[in-house]
Amino acid sequence: MNIELLAPAGNLEKLRMAVIYGADAVYLAGPRYGLRAGAGNFTFDEMKEGIRFAHERNRKVYVTMNILPHNEDFDGMEEYVARISDIGADAVIVSDLGVLSVVKEVNPAIPVHISTQANVTNYRSAMKYKELGASRIIAARELSLAELALIHQKVPDIELEAFVHGSMCISYSGRCLLSSFMCGRDANRGDCAQSCRWKYYLMEEKRPGEYFPVVEDERGTFILNSKDLCMIEHIPELVKAGITSFKIEGRMKSSFYVSTVVRAYRMALDAYLSDPGNYAFRQEWLEEVSKVSHRSFTTGFFFNKPGHESQNYGTSSYIQTHEFAGIVLEYNEREKTVLIEQRNRIFAGDEIEIMQPDGKDIRFRINDMWDMEGNAINSTPHPQMKYFAKVPEPVMPNSILRKKIG
Repeated sequence: MNIELLAPAGNLEKLRMAVIYGADAVYLAGPRYGLRAGAGNFTFDEMKEGIRFAHERNRKVYVTMNILPHNEDFDGMEEYVARISDIGADAVIVSDLGVLSVVKEVNPAIPVHISTQANVTNYRSAMKYKELGASRIIAARELSLAELALIHQKVPDIELEAFVHGSMCISYSGRCLLSSFMCGRDANRGDCAQSCRWKYYLMEEKRPGEYFPVVEDERGTFILNSKDLCMIEHIPELVKAGITSFKIEGRMKSSFYVSTVVRAYRMALDAYLSDPGNYAFRQEWLEEVSKVSHRSFTTGFFFNKPGHESQNYGTSSYIQTHEFAGIVLEYNEREKTVLIEQRNRIFAGDEIEIMQPDGKDIRFRINDMWDMEGNAINSTPHPQMKYFAKVPEPVMPNSILRKKIG
């Protein structure tokens, strides 16, 4: 059984970490046409380097061209498709028929994936996109497992991808006009202001300036604020529905987020695929994805249409139990030390957890640290400073240091 674990890559570091921690493929945006204008999108040179890194490890890279374009967006699109084809993109993600036609005219051989922005909610749409040359449908987020299973039954020769983890948009598969209306920032062209996460009040027409809170409790309410999707407890149901690519949301999230979530799903998915008949979910996998910044979890539309329980009415803040302290660059066997690049400050005496790509974690109290000149230090105050630390056992390069908050 071939199930793909697909991870977000907001920049080159995140791409590398996604691959190292177990992603089969990553998706990213180049300089144009992606739906995350603030995600630190790739230059062509970075895209080429990322594709090289992935291909050397037999992983794939998909390039997003999933904006809803206006006429002027087609200027230079043929050249853009030719260039990403030349540097080895494994597929292009599109949501618009015009973009689909350009991609197929320039490079008929490149696989085309139909974005969730296209709102594919039925098997007839999937059939038509297959006729037009698409190899994969990224299902609308509003579909249940039963609906996904029917699409797979009716169109078995098209790949079916679905989001299984990450932030949920309040609008239908992300096709939102709120940001554009309120801020002049078009969410459908990659510039969402996340207006749905704001706190709202009611104002009556004849009482300008008088704001009435829409109250759930004394803290107010966030009426458009969805919980985060999490399906790590439901791997068997996703596979049985015919989903062949498990997609993680988060191109604007940190390397810590990507590595942690990818590794947890990798362990859960591998456990299921190795022995489906005896598979048992392990609570530690859910605990792992809970260690990164997140909102409370929901299963979205997979089991039924969500009600009030899928919204967070009290706050739009994230839950954060651990912080990203650093990345291990190398391990010195003779000295029993690691070279670390700092991400958040740590102090001598802190309890540290080292998260390794192979799934083995190391927990210890960090005491002995030195700067690059060999001077003993008691903390790591400078952003991205490099320093050495004594560790109790060997550590894999690209391991992540994390520290519990509070």
